[in-house]
Amino acid sequence: MSNSVSLQPIAEDVYAAPQLTPEAMASAAEAGFKAVMNNRPDMEGGPDQPTSAAIEAAAKAAGLAYAHLPVQGGYQSPEEIAQCAALLKSLPRPLLMFCRSGARSTRLYMQAVALGE
Repeated sequence: MSNSVSLQPIAEDVYAAPQLTPEAMASAAEAGFKAVMNNRPDMEGGPDQPTSAAIEAAAKAAGLAYAHLPVQGGYQSPEEIAQCAALLKSLPRPLLMFCRSGARSTRLYMQAVALGE
């Protein structure tokens, strides 16, 4: 990934990042990621935020598995956490999760993992 993207390891094979663009999907694949999970609702950041559909198309073109699990920044419901846990079991690794800053994805991951403990 380019030096402009701040990746935070949240597990051995899971990383969190701030908002990614469709153009970043090829870099993610080149960096060795196998899947991307977008945790940001479309248009949350206004019309300049890339849509999930655009990111998904670029991810698939780069050979990445893609999941869109949009959640709010301040609260993730038990259903959303369970959906994340299911996605974590099915998506190939290494996995790159992203949202606006990376914090929401990190929190969602931690809550989903706690469900399985």
